[in-house]
Amino acid sequence: MLPVTPDQLAQAAQSAVAAGAETIHIHPKDADGRDSLDPAHVAAAIEAVRAAVPGVPVGTTTGAWAVESPEQRLALVRAWEVRPDFASVNWHEDGAEELAGHLIDQGMGVEAGLWTSTIAAEFAAHPLAPRCLRAMGEPMEGDTAALIQGAAIGVAVAGLGLPVLLHGMNDGAWPVLRMAASRLFDVRIGLEDVLNLPDGSPAPDNAALVAAAREIVESR
Repeated sequence: MLPVTPDQLAQAAQSAVAAGAETIHIHPKDADGRDSLDPAHVAAAIEAVRAAVPGVPVGTTTGAWAVESPEQRLALVRAWEVRPDFASVNWHEDGAEELAGHLIDQGMGVEAGLWTSTIAAEFAAHPLAPRCLRAMGEPMEGDTAALIQGAAIGVAVAGLGLPVLLHGMNDGAWPVLRMAASRLFDVRIGLEDVLNLPDGSPAPDNAALVAAAREIVESR
């Protein structure tokens, strides 16, 4: 089951950390289960997760799909009183640079979401890039294409000196994770990315995905 409420997010985070997760990435939701950047929803989710896994860094989405405009997104994020340790900012979205600058100035880490090698190269040339927490490659295509794109993203940001995290989606999730682990990149896995375990069976929860990823990483 996909965790939605703060309590569910907290329980999922606790299980994931027990399975080997070192950081937590969450999507706070509204009462209808939609992603929300509203300060009250963000605060409730972060506080619940931090109580469940004290000391573990907690990050949130800032996905543009949760708002009507870049201006609304920035206004909501500026109103956050309970702040995450880091936030993911998709670099191709309108208003990403201003949003990233605000997050950094307020002491939050920025995980720059880079969907293609072209976006990664643009990010690498931006003055804010060296101030970000890490570069997060998110190749969105299937298996082979995701591997190629993930490797290209890693090359595009290699000169920054930032940690690089790669994670794929659906059919590309496990191949990209294996490739990232072999190159000593950071990795991420969860029901947001893939619903099946490496053997193709349905994943019962995020913890099962984390445990499978941990086994792959430790066997590299």
